[in-house]
Parts: sequence; structure tokens; C-alpha cells
Amino acid sequence: MKRILAASTMLGVVVAGPAWAEIKIATAGPMTGQYASFGAQMKAGAELAVEHINAAGGVNGEQLKLEIGDDACDPKQAVAVANQFAGSGVVLVAGHFCSGSSIPASAVYAEEGIIQISPASTNPVYTDERPGPGIFRMCGRDDQQGEIAGQFIHERFPDKKVAFIHDKTAYGQGLADATMAAYEAAGGKPALYEAYTAGEKDYTALVSKLKAEGVGVLHVGGYHTEAGLIARQMREQGMDTVLMSGDGLTTEEYWAITGESGEGTLMTFSPDPRKNPDAAPLVEQFRAKGVEPEGYVLYTYASVQAWAEAANTAGTTEFDAVVKALNEGTFKTVLGESGFDDKGDVKLPGYVIYEWKAGKYDYLEN
Repeated sequence: MKRILAASTMLGVVVAGPAWAEIKIATAGPMTGQYASFGAQMKAGAELAVEHINAAGGVNGEQLKLEIGDDACDPKQAVAVANQFAGSGVVLVAGHFCSGSSIPASAVYAEEGIIQISPASTNPVYTDERPGPGIFRMCGRDDQQGEIAGQFIHERFPDKKVAFIHDKTAYGQGLADATMAAYEAAGGKPALYEAYTAGEKDYTALVSKLKAEGVGVLHVGGYHTEAGLIARQMREQGMDTVLMSGDGLTTEEYWAITGESGEGTLMTFSPDPRKNPDAAPLVEQFRAKGVEPEGYVLYTYASVQAWAEAANTAGTTEFDAVVKALNEGTFKTVLGESGFDDKGDVKLPGYVIYEWKAGKYDYLEN
């Protein structure tokens, strides 16, 4: 019914005049709150993608209009944002960021016939149990990320005690569990597995427990704010424990929290698209705008790119036709040439190991 009403509304716009030549798309993520640096990444990526697509003639001759949704990485707020997008006639959502937001929001998008391409949600459930055919992701999965991390920890640190902690979120626990499973499959025996509460400022009790256990490697399933505080508080207690985490650390804000305590932090992330020679001109355009295209900036740009290519191929923004084009097509994006598998997962290279040094993250040497 909502889609029929939206269509009727759009018919009225046709009679009214030129506003018909606008296609509404959106991005959604934590635009406010402790993970807002990731929301800013997504907003920057989507805005420049829309600017470039419109300058090139739009999609099927119509201009794109971008809406921004703030879910603050809260599941209930994400559902509210999804319903808001449905009411305003959005046809694509390049979002959300947190898996705990993308998963419940996907049910709304599936019901309303809206295509969702998440640039950043890595929990396998998002596509393994997707509620409809229009749900895709432009990034990798935690089971892929965890396999790389777990094997690496076992091989690189065979004589150290290893602990796994998580923030109880779909992303954080999913990543910690996948990493620990791979570590155990390689023959490792975890010294500790615990949950912590996101949003706190003082983790000294947890750090003291890690110190008492003699933990030499700590894998954190969670985001940069808490991981940064834990890293700093470990150094304050005189610990030289290696902290390792995942793509939730892909923001320079991590170093703003840790300072030199972040030196040597390890993390898993997909190959850095900023290093793709074909992306060099775009990277420079972002930097000229004062935006460092770190983390998920280019993943969000690519999500909009892929949808736009599919819609142009289909000759329409109608849901079924664009889904068919996404399933069958290969797309030239800033991340490289790729398509989607039968689950909606992107066919791109997996994960590599990074190290934080002097305020930046880059591939781990050797």
C-alpha cells in the first residue's frame, strides 16, 4: 500500500512540474554519537558520488537527490530511519554502518521494495538471512575477517596468551567469535573471553584482569572509541600487550584517542582502495575538499556507483529490474571491477593485516 501511495504522490508531482526529474537515494549511519566519524565517512562518499553522477547526466537522464539518515548505530533508530526513507520515496539506501542497524533496517527495505547496499556492515547474518533479494553489501564479512585474524594471531604469536573481548553488538561479538573460532581451529587456546560495555570511559578493571592473566595479545571485537581507551589504559598500567581489532578502527580518530599508545595496533581491513591507481584522481578530489577518503568513504561512493550503473543498465529505477541488473552485472567502481554473488555479497578481495604507526594505518610489513 505504501508503494501505491508513493506512486500516486509521484503522479501528482508529474502534473506539478519539474520535480519529477529527481530520484531520491539515501545514506544512513551514525551521523551523531560516539561513532559519528564513520557517519561522516559515509556522508562524504555518498555526496561526491551523487555530485559526479549528476554532473555526468544523472541516472537515466534524471538527477539524484541525496537524503541523510542518522541512526546513531541504534537498531530502533535505524528502523525509524528506514521507515522515514520509505515514506519519502527513496529507491536506494547506501547504508547502514553498524550491522546491528543494517540487519533490522533491511526488513523494512525488503518490505518496501527499496534496494539496500551496505558499504560497511560485516556481520554474516546481514546477507545469510537477508529478508529479500534487494539486500547487498559492498564490503567483506566477519567470517572472512575473523579467519585471517585468527590464523595470523596463532602464527605470529605462538607463545603469547591471547584474550578475546567484544562489545556485545552484532558486529563486535560476531567479529570476536569468528576470530576466536579461527584461532582455536589453528590450535590456539584462548586465555580469556569476555564482554565489555560500549560507551564507558574507564576500563581499568578489565585491563587489570588482562594484566593479572598475563595476556600478551588482545583481540577486540568492537569500535575505535572503546578499543582506543583500552589501548591507552593498558599502557598506563605498564602493559606491552599487542591490541588487534578489525575494520572498526579505520578512522584517524582512533589515534586521537590513543596518541602514542596506539603505536603497533594491528587490525584487519580490506585492501586500501586509496592505493588503487585507478582511484588516484578521485582520492585527490576528496582531499581537495578537505576529506581524507579513509575507512568507508570510497566504499559508500562505490555502493552508489554500482546501483547507478545497474539502474542505467536496466533503463529504470524500478526495484525488480535493478535487482536483476545488480545480480547479473559487473560494475566498474572505485574499488575495482566486481559484482555480487547469490547472497548479495560483493566479489572483491578479502582482508589484509594493517598496523598503526605515527597516527596512520598502513599494510603490515613482512
